[in-house]
Amino acid sequence: MNTNKRNTIQRSLVLDAVRSMHNHPTSAEVYECVREHHPSISRATVYRNLAVLSESGEIKRVKVPGGADHYDYREDPHFHGVCRVCGAVCDIDFPADADMLSQVDAHGFKVEECSVVFTGLCPACAATSYDADSMNNQ
Repeated sequence: MNTNKRNTIQRSLVLDAVRSMHNHPTSAEVYECVREHHPSISRATVYRNLAVLSESGEIKRVKVPGGADHYDYREDPHFHGVCRVCGAVCDIDFPADADMLSQVDAHGFKVEECSVVFTGLCPACAATSYDADSMNNQ
């Protein structure tokens, strides 16, 4: 039997944690969340189940350049934004562009998944940066 296909209690705990956090948690944050209610669960078990859940498509792994991977429970197509200052990850709703997809099709490439991560400043860091810039220019 392929254990990766089994729905274990630990896997359900990890999936529930990712879904309940609503903040694109890192694996360490998921581990701490699960451990609050199930102190005997190991870090390796949580990390292994995050890998299985992301490979199966039940959650998405958001690869953050230069940082820890984050996890997302949303199944609908969307992009992500990563703040270069505080590291926050946010959802960016962006409808698939039919023209863009037809260009990909024209090259004979069949898209199975698309992952786009924008890097910039979140609203809080942008406001702080703006405040710091305006004070330096006075």
